[in-house]
Amino acid sequence: MPRSFALMPNLVDPAIGPSPAISDETLIARARAGERHAFGQLVERHYDFIFRTACKWAGARSDAEDIAQEVCIKLATAIASFDGRSAFTSWLYRVTVNAVRDMQRARGRRGRNVDRFAEVSPDSALPDQEEATAAGEVWTAVDRLPEKQRMAVILVYAEDMSHAEAAEIMGCKESTVSWHLHEARKSLRGLL
Repeated sequence: MPRSFALMPNLVDPAIGPSPAISDETLIARARAGERHAFGQLVERHYDFIFRTACKWAGARSDAEDIAQEVCIKLATAIASFDGRSAFTSWLYRVTVNAVRDMQRARGRRGRNVDRFAEVSPDSALPDQEEATAAGEVWTAVDRLPEKQRMAVILVYAEDMSHAEAAEIMGCKESTVSWHLHEARKSLRGLL
């Protein structure tokens, strides 16, 4: 995975490097207090997660690289808003997905989730072309769902998250995720 920290020189002390022995909570507290090296360690530790999340949602590697860089820069000020009520990675996932959405809105286009989900990984390859075509049609229909329904479907079915995990990322109750999924199923019946 690319590690492009060109815009953030000297954030990780080369003598110390990223230290897995220090907890995220400690690094977050130190970063919030203005300690650059703690912030650098936090970014270094979670950069691959940010990049993978951006890749999944943006589709194109070049877009994901730009988004990951933007998230790392935004993180310098956004970390002050992390209140610890959710896991840091859940909060970071939400920040990254919001950055993807911002980029997509700025470009005036819808997300490219369809392309991402239509691609079949070698370990889960569909046995025949009909199934691949059907999967592509389903994800094309998912892409036409309202944003909250689409997000619930992607988090639960594509990302294989529980309703509770999806609720944490979406910033809503578990029952709301279930309702969005129910509404998505009804909408998909009409679209397919």
